[in-house]
Amino acid sequence: MINQKSMSGRLADIINIILLGLLALMMLFPFYYILTISFTSNEEYKLSELILWPDRWVTDAYTYILKSKEFIHSIGVTIYVTAVGSLANIILTATMAYAITRNIWGQKVFLFLVLFTFIFNAGMIPTYLIVKATGLINSYWALIIPGAINSFNLIVIRQFILSIPGELNEAALIDGANDLQIFTRIVLPLSKPALAAFGLFYAVGHWNTYFNAILYLNDPSKWTVQVILRQIVILNDTTNTLASAARDAARSGHLPPGETIGMAAILLSTLPILIVYPFLQKHFAKGVMLGSVKG
Repeated sequence: MINQKSMSGRLADIINIILLGLLALMMLFPFYYILTISFTSNEEYKLSELILWPDRWVTDAYTYILKSKEFIHSIGVTIYVTAVGSLANIILTATMAYAITRNIWGQKVFLFLVLFTFIFNAGMIPTYLIVKATGLINSYWALIIPGAINSFNLIVIRQFILSIPGELNEAALIDGANDLQIFTRIVLPLSKPALAAFGLFYAVGHWNTYFNAILYLNDPSKWTVQVILRQIVILNDTTNTLASAARDAARSGHLPPGETIGMAAILLSTLPILIVYPFLQKHFAKGVMLGSVKG
């Protein structure tokens, strides 16, 4: 009887492993397809668009993109917006989360306002009018300030702060520390897992944003890399979007297919997040788990 149960358990494990393996392959296949197409030569791509393994691996699409001043500049813009925006998000979210954990006048009112914005959103047009009225149109701050504090992240970080033993705060108060000192010397060091987790959320959000950039940035020289990707992949406009590389390609008489350029651009724009994520993964998992537990 025991052997039958162990055999059935092993069979179930084998089936689960096979199903999870197939699911992983299905999820990895689009990434693999993008990779192979980006290294496909012009001649081979003209013969077939479905290529699982190129006969000859070439780097023409990557050379084309890396020669483009527009793409390199958009990467720099995106790094700037991501770094500054994520830092502003974490500072503002953490300070407000700490403030609404304190026994201050109007605490419940501020908490209600946070929960209200979590459920109801002003909408695109009112937000655009506010951004325009404050003079942020065509400014990078238009991508940072309107979403400076995410209500969901704020609530979870607040719960994380509430899980910190109150005895630590009381001991600091007895020693003469004020709220700012308690926040910077006790709360922030103990909240590193949560801050790392939601810092990653904010960073990925800034890196992937393109709609706000299209909405608020009128100058193409200020476009983020996601807007450049939209022009290349969706609108198939590589000549105007990557004008400097197009001029070089026209002089040399060698222009890679737009599809291979788009695939290479997708990989290059994804690479920074793929590099950063493994270093924050342990903090991400720990922050999500501890943020929902109190005591």
